[in-house]
Amino acid sequence: QLQLVESGGGLVQPGGSLRLSCVESQVTLSYYAIGWFRQAPGKEREGVSCMLASGHNTQYADSVKGRFTIDRDVANNTVYLQMNNLKPEDTAVYYCAAAWGCPYDIHIIDPPPKYGMDYWGKGTLVTVSS
Repeated sequence: QLQLVESGGGLVQPGGSLRLSCVESQVTLSYYAIGWFRQAPGKEREGVSCMLASGHNTQYADSVKGRFTIDRDVANNTVYLQMNNLKPEDTAVYYCAAAWGCPYDIHIIDPPPKYGMDYWGKGTLVTVSS
């Protein structure tokens, strides 16, 4: 049973950057695919990025491609989401999630409660506003 904990959210101005972290203190994350998802107020949850355990076939949603980067720090058992050139429409609660695989298409995720992933963190709020 994984217990994922996100951190790094906050208030940032448009054009700014944030780096989100997803940590698990007991179980090695290296064996799992890790995805980042987000949910804006009044909207459905959407996929942002997903990385397989192998590191291959990393996916990014079109809305974040070229601005966001997902990567792993194996030594610290952490997965990061580096977010650059943030826009007001990036405002959302960001969640990390783990499973044996990523969605086939990050733009199409399963319905709740699991959205196609097995383990979820509680989320961290990102607000992009001037």
